[in-house]
Amino acid sequence: MLYRSILKPFFFKLDPEKAHHIVVDGFAVAGKVPGVLAIMNGLYGVKPAPELAVQLLGMQFQHPVGLAAGLDKNGVATDTFSSIGLSFVEAGTVTPKPQPGNEQPRLFRLPPDEALINRMGFNNKGADEMRQTLQRRKRHDVPVAVNIGKNKVTANELAHEDYRACIRTLYDEGDFFVVNISSPNTQGLRDLQHGNELHNLLVHVSEEMEIQASSRNAKVKPIFVKIAPDMTDDQLKHTVHTIMDSSINGIIATNTTLSRDGLTHANRQEAGGLSGVPLRERSTEVIRQVYSLTEGKLPIIGSGGIFTAQDAYDKIRAGATLVEIYTALIYKGPEVLRELTDGLKECLRKDGFSNITEAIGADHK
Repeated sequence: MLYRSILKPFFFKLDPEKAHHIVVDGFAVAGKVPGVLAIMNGLYGVKPAPELAVQLLGMQFQHPVGLAAGLDKNGVATDTFSSIGLSFVEAGTVTPKPQPGNEQPRLFRLPPDEALINRMGFNNKGADEMRQTLQRRKRHDVPVAVNIGKNKVTANELAHEDYRACIRTLYDEGDFFVVNISSPNTQGLRDLQHGNELHNLLVHVSEEMEIQASSRNAKVKPIFVKIAPDMTDDQLKHTVHTIMDSSINGIIATNTTLSRDGLTHANRQEAGGLSGVPLRERSTEVIRQVYSLTEGKLPIIGSGGIFTAQDAYDKIRAGATLVEIYTALIYKGPEVLRELTDGLKECLRKDGFSNITEAIGADHK
């Protein structure tokens, strides 16, 4: 309870982005100090439980709960995040060239709503810097995903060049990749989710993945597409069918939302993407629709509003194979990983499942 009783009150007195950097930079430094990763694992690590283990696309996950993109934008703290009980870490979003992102302030807390609003704008140090950082990883037992995007100044008709550049630079460092076309904080980015623009982008992305794998005489690494929660049913249907017609391996549902329904805090008026508890139901519904549209044939990573084990379990029953958290770590600290995994075991016991994979899509059966 160290985080909730001491650290959280301290951090919540600070500017949200300053607190963010203190944590991530602190984790980055901690990962370089001999013995600290073992200490972090002892404090927060999750003991292996066979009933929670997941195998997906040739990768092994100790349990279904990983870290969503946005917290470790440059991949500087993947070792420490891997040590506190997360089963995978999604680093990024990274762009080919460094960029500062949008003007500050650009990150806002909404404590009564257990939510965050951000309009960061893909602030990151660029693909070359991330490659060098990830090459220094000490832990390789937890899969690391690389979330890739386009630079703000790159026109949509040339967006594929940015995604290909990220893949070329970082192919060796990621265990799998995520195409981010759904952030609301880069103007025009969400237009890439639809129609010919999406088809053309995915053709280029798949081609580059195959080129990189062929040059190494290796199997192509998995790649997911991250979608927004704000599409209409028709838009979602067309987007999912376009993804299914490509060589993409899976979908992450969902990114942050532009909706402000039900919010009470004054920061609800801020522009940007909303994450946290208010996104929970919508992201679960999108997962349910994606699973139905794909007939369960395309793996889904569920993201959005997971604060409790029941939240995670609802997404798994709706069709998610894995789930991700971000905002819950800000509000509840690393102790939340044990809460989630212990709670998931209890959910399985109550439903009579022997393994978490039996629960995937159970609501559809």
